[in-house]
Amino acid sequence: MSSLTNFTGQAYQPQEDKYFDDGREVALLHYIYKHPSLSEIRGNPQKLLDAIDEYGKTKKYLMNVGEYKSKIVADLIRDVKPQVMVELGGYVGYSAIAFGAAFREAGGKQYYSLEYNPEFGAVISSLVDLAGLHDFVRVEIGPASASLRRLHAEGRLSKIGLLFLDHVKPLYTPDLKLCEELGLVGVGSVLAADNVVKPGNPPYLEYVRSTVQQKREKFRKDTGVSLERLSDWEKHRYNMAKGGQVDEAEVHGNPNLIYSSQFVEGWEPSGVPDAIEVSRCTGIEQ
Repeated sequence: MSSLTNFTGQAYQPQEDKYFDDGREVALLHYIYKHPSLSEIRGNPQKLLDAIDEYGKTKKYLMNVGEYKSKIVADLIRDVKPQVMVELGGYVGYSAIAFGAAFREAGGKQYYSLEYNPEFGAVISSLVDLAGLHDFVRVEIGPASASLRRLHAEGRLSKIGLLFLDHVKPLYTPDLKLCEELGLVGVGSVLAADNVVKPGNPPYLEYVRSTVQQKREKFRKDTGVSLERLSDWEKHRYNMAKGGQVDEAEVHGNPNLIYSSQFVEGWEPSGVPDAIEVSRCTGIEQ
């Protein structure tokens, strides 16, 4: 239950039944590049974020992390100062721009934006370049699990300082477990999981909040995947994003990792209460 009340900002347009992958992402790109303030937007991440928000508020809803919750993660970046940051789910690049800018200011070296949809990935790349962040933000296309395995196998990704999860909700837990198994997430890593209230993600919250003993007993054979709360369309999206790359039953993670979690409330850009679960890996139990 959220303690947030009385949203006072300007909300995005209402979220429809189908609220993405209907052409609005490319329409956003045209909107930005035809913007009367394009010259001021170029090379200025905040002005670009403002223009994206402008589209969401006046044209069509966009499933971005938004200006309110992005501040939570940006502050976390300044605190953690990760050398490597990975986001699972990039959509149109709002988070890559907001966090990439904070990441650059904090002295980070490489930011990976993992996005399943190649059209969305093209939008991300274009807007990241427009923001002047192309030297720090790398867009990787494909199922998150496949990209994680490939980056690890190629030696390009060995340890994640900060992991932002904002892709298909049933994949949060198995993809985190994959990161644990590959050694990408370990002591010192910090996780920030979006949308743990709207629409919610009980399996993920249970996993990161469990003790080592609880995980050893329950989660070693548990996939952490539940599709019960998803519509048929969202289930289709899950199956597409999964891409046949992960057999959740074979991904056990590292139940010996100890997490300390904090539930941080914030507003969706639509003006609906939500929260980000921030989990710090503080140790490993033998």
